[in-house]
Amino acid sequence: MTSNYFSTINNLQTKHTYKNLILISLLTILVFSIPHISYSQEKKTEQTWELPEIKNSSVVVKTETNYSEINDTIPIRGTQYMIRVPEAWNGILLNDLDYLQSANSERNLHLLEEGYALSGTKRRPDRFSNYDPAHEIHDIISVLDIFEKTFGKPKHTIQLGCSGGGTITLAMAEIHPDRIDGGIAGCAATSAWMANTHMDALFVLQALIAPKLPIVGLPLKGKRIEEIELSWQKAIKAAQQTPEGRARIALAFTIGQWPAWGAAWMEPFPQPDVNNADELQESMYKCLIKLLPSQKAFGTGMLEQSGGGQLRFNDGVDYTEYYKNGNPDFKKAVEKLYKKANIKLEDELIKINAAPRVKANAKALNYWSSPGRTHIGEPKIPLLRINTTGDGLVYPSMAQGYGELVEEKGYSKLFRQAYVNSWGHCTFSLAEWLAAIETMVQRIENGEWPNTDPKTLNSLGKSLDAESDVRYIDYKPVGKYNRTWSPSVDNFIEKQK
Repeated sequence: MTSNYFSTINNLQTKHTYKNLILISLLTILVFSIPHISYSQEKKTEQTWELPEIKNSSVVVKTETNYSEINDTIPIRGTQYMIRVPEAWNGILLNDLDYLQSANSERNLHLLEEGYALSGTKRRPDRFSNYDPAHEIHDIISVLDIFEKTFGKPKHTIQLGCSGGGTITLAMAEIHPDRIDGGIAGCAATSAWMANTHMDALFVLQALIAPKLPIVGLPLKGKRIEEIELSWQKAIKAAQQTPEGRARIALAFTIGQWPAWGAAWMEPFPQPDVNNADELQESMYKCLIKLLPSQKAFGTGMLEQSGGGQLRFNDGVDYTEYYKNGNPDFKKAVEKLYKKANIKLEDELIKINAAPRVKANAKALNYWSSPGRTHIGEPKIPLLRINTTGDGLVYPSMAQGYGELVEEKGYSKLFRQAYVNSWGHCTFSLAEWLAAIETMVQRIENGEWPNTDPKTLNSLGKSLDAESDVRYIDYKPVGKYNRTWSPSVDNFIEKQK
């Protein structure tokens, strides 16, 4: 049995070759003895393929498709996984980091009925304390190995996923093009980019509104983070009551390149008119209250816990330049609000640039520089990236930044990007997913991209599922993304200064 997974086992500890051969033999026996379950089903299920920040209504899904199923764990690592192959398989495999927990979702049952095979894992239970997308990729490749050994090599393999599943999809397209034919990455994070983008707006708020409140080195849980959250909320609510504070909040969103509509842990509200400065600023404020440091907003802290140190940095950053790169509509609103507040924007930018800077820990940068843990904008197979415009966790500006890096590196022929006008993280409809999948299938089979403009994608989505919303739109959130970062050779050398 030959695979990256098994080769890795052998290469890690050559002095234990005999032990490794025993492990591989056990795995071989396991794969050949995996039970197949073939049956029809009728299930009432939650749409668990969306993340839980948006309430998912129960749906009754009926499928008469006969399929073979494997539900087991990967030997050695113990990660749970599932594979389903319909009796009338079309030869295409869709592989997803989160497949096991979403196998009975509306989307995945629909795809099974349409003839797609589906496979993937369940996220590991230690993910919060030991997050490592490189290990998740390791598991995903193991599932591909098991699939091919059991069912044969697919005609096409498409890696897809949302959030962390989108993160590993980007990486798979860059470093494992031999294992997949295409990738669809939804609301995908790049760890260092996300950490710094999350910090920039907070840095502005700290410099101008709350200089004594912390934004880095925060505890993940406990009384201290609760106190910090309350203090930040008090400071921002007070600032919102003054013209100066409202202007500064708008400036923070513009420099930080945060979306003005879309936040975690709150119900959606109507989109603001971007041409109305007061309405846009009010929307920013509502979102900000949920984006301040808190026990729930643990994303960056989780990254730093895994990487062993401070990942965020802004030493050498020119925040005047960052402001210039901001969303043009946001900048117009900022200038109106500053004029109304009768304070000079230029003086505020000078004050922000003069504030004490944050430096990254070399160990953390070393950890997150490794292949599989970051992205460098070099997809080797067709890659479609989709993002919701109201994503308060993985901001749409990050998606734009990846497209800019791909173009800079010369890989644009393999890359397309599309935005869905939806509140929330990974809140794609069934039709929007189906349009993305069909677009990727056409690209793989024809060797050329079909049209990926919003009108075409919406028409395609409606033709595949007339009951779903399709909300692809033309969208460019910022002038240029500020936080693109690719590791240099120095980042691979763990060295404390």
